[in-house]
Formats: sequence, C-alpha cells, structure tokens
Amino acid sequence: MGPAKMVILCGYDTVKDALINHGDKFVDRPKSNLFSKTTKDHGIVLANGENWKVMRRFTLSALRDYGMGKKTTEDKIIDEAESLVQRFRSYKGKPFNNLQNVNSAVANIIVAILLSHRFDYDDPTILRLVSLINENMRLFGSPLVRLANAFPFLLNLLPGAHKKIFANIREFHSFLEATFTKQRKELDVNDQRNIIDAFLVKQQELISFLTEKVQSEIEKVIGLAQPQVEHRKQMPYTEAVIHEIQRFGDIIPANVPRAASQDVTFRGYFIPKGTVVFPLLNSVLKDKTHFKKPDEFYPEHFLDSSGNLMKNEAFIPFSLGKRSCAGETLAKMELFLFFTTLLQNFTFQAPPGATLDLTPGPGTTNGPKPYEICAVPRK
Repeated sequence: MGPAKMVILCGYDTVKDALINHGDKFVDRPKSNLFSKTTKDHGIVLANGENWKVMRRFTLSALRDYGMGKKTTEDKIIDEAESLVQRFRSYKGKPFNNLQNVNSAVANIIVAILLSHRFDYDDPTILRLVSLINENMRLFGSPLVRLANAFPFLLNLLPGAHKKIFANIREFHSFLEATFTKQRKELDVNDQRNIIDAFLVKQQELISFLTEKVQSEIEKVIGLAQPQVEHRKQMPYTEAVIHEIQRFGDIIPANVPRAASQDVTFRGYFIPKGTVVFPLLNSVLKDKTHFKKPDEFYPEHFLDSSGNLMKNEAFIPFSLGKRSCAGETLAKMELFLFFTTLLQNFTFQAPPGATLDLTPGPGTTNGPKPYEICAVPRK
C-alpha cells in the first residue's frame, strides 16, 4: 500500500496460522507516522517490544485486580444498566437519539472501574470525552489523514483533519492529566485507583422478530429478576444472538495491523522483518467455510440442531493470539448484562414512519450512524 510492503491475510485458517501458530513472529505493530506523533509509541495498543509486554501485563493484572470478571464488575454493569433503563423510561416511548446515552453508559463502566465514579448522562465532561473519541475514530479513517500518514512530511505542511486529531488528543490528555493530579492528592494505599486510557464503545441493533425470541427466553429463565452473568449458560439463544451481532456487525473489519517482528517464511512466502501484516477479521467472520450464511444475520451459526450454544472456532471478534483484546472478558459481561436488562424492560422500535439507515458511519470501525429509536416499556 503506497511505499509500504504489506501482506493481507484472508480466511480463518490463514489468520489462525499466522496469529496462533506463528504468533511470536507477527506480534509487533507497524510503524505509523501519525500514531507515533500522537502516542509517542507508548501504550498497550501500538507499542512494541518490552514496553508493550510490560504495559499488557500491567493492564491485564490491573483489570483483574479491579474487578474484570468478578462480581464487583457485574454489580457495576447491573447498576449502570438500571440507570440506562430509567433514562429510556424518561422518554415515555417517544423517539430519542440513543447513541449519546448508550455511549455514556458503556463509557461509565470503564470510568467506574478506573475511577470509582460515574457520570450522569447529561454531564458535559462525559459528553465531551465521548465526542472527542468518536470524532477521532471518524477522522483516522478519512482520506486526507491516510495521505498524511503515508507521506509524513505533509503532516506539518497541510491543514486538514490530522490537525483536528492532534487538537482532540491534547484536549483528552488535559482531562487525563487533571484526573491523575486529583487521584494523587486523594490516594489511599488501601484503596488504590488506576487509570487506563481506554473507553470501550459497543453498539448493537435489534431485529423485531429476534427480539421476541430473546425476550421469551429472558422471561423463561430470568422472569422479572435482575439479570446475572450466571444466567448466560441457561440462555443459548440470547448468547447466539449476541454472538451474531458481533459477527454480522463486523465492528473492526481490518483489525489493528501487526508487523513481522523478525524475518519469517510463512506459507511459502518470505516476509521481511517490519512488514505490515493485516489479519482481516472481516474475512474470518464472513468465511463461507465456517458460516453457512455469512452475509445474513443468522444466530443459528452458533446453535446446534438441539438449540444448544455451539462454539464456532472462526468467531474471533476480539482477534487471536498475544495481541488479542485485553478487555474481552469485560466486554462479554457488558454485552450480556446490558442486552438482557434492556430487552427485559423495553421493546425497541423505529419512530413511526421512519426507516433506519443501518449503513455504518465513516471511520476505522463499523459503528452505526446517529438515529432516533423508541424504547417502549414492557412493564
């Protein structure tokens, strides 16, 4: 791509072979002029070598210590899901833009884990932070930014979207610096809090006839009780729908690129050290050899003939290997608890006479465009 050497990996077998069987040889991230300028090659996502290893170990350890996969995290998600329910109830079944509320709710889970705090959905701080993240996700995928990244001498010469990215990052970092300063002043060695610069945004859409089947399973297994993570194993159809939302939604189609950390011969091809490697998750999640109807929303991809949840090895929305998503466990908990709590309380509909445009918005991820929905209370 341009002057850079690049290899595209397609299909489950190829992606698995590279990321699992040859994982140590494809563990680096490629050098990106724009990302290097914005991150200084630090952080868990884009760093390489010992710096990355230390940061990943710390991140996984900190997430475990501060609740990921534990009852305390489950309680935080349950509380936030209930807050979201009350927010949706306040609209009394009338059309509203759900994106701001859902983004704030999901961001609040990370804030609660890292800062022992949550923001009200109208708080200007959380609204601004989520806005900065969403805008930069969109700008990173713009043609001018890609041009500036391919030809770094243009970064300081041309006006455009890349300048806005830098401004947004400076504003975001100002918030982090102020938060760190406040945390240091309030530090209690017996109640330590750590900040990780990550906000997880997950969006999902529902289809009417699937909603009824999920709600039926919720009523059968949970009833009017509070959904708990332990209910997952009794709700195969709900789990299959959540899996299929991730597969069909194809949130990160190209994955974050890898780079060959050493010279390697892979499937008969010599790949020099430093070569950019793109494991296309899109090609895996829509691999016809593993999914019967790859271009359709079909929860049965994850159900056997008896209706039991069935593992599909090509279901890798969090990627594979040593660079897989560190927050996978937390993400799965959030997905289940938010999904079941909301569908337990509401039936979601398009506003009367409206047609929802489900075409993904521009950016590095396939997120939905802003649109209004109606949350009709069920009880």
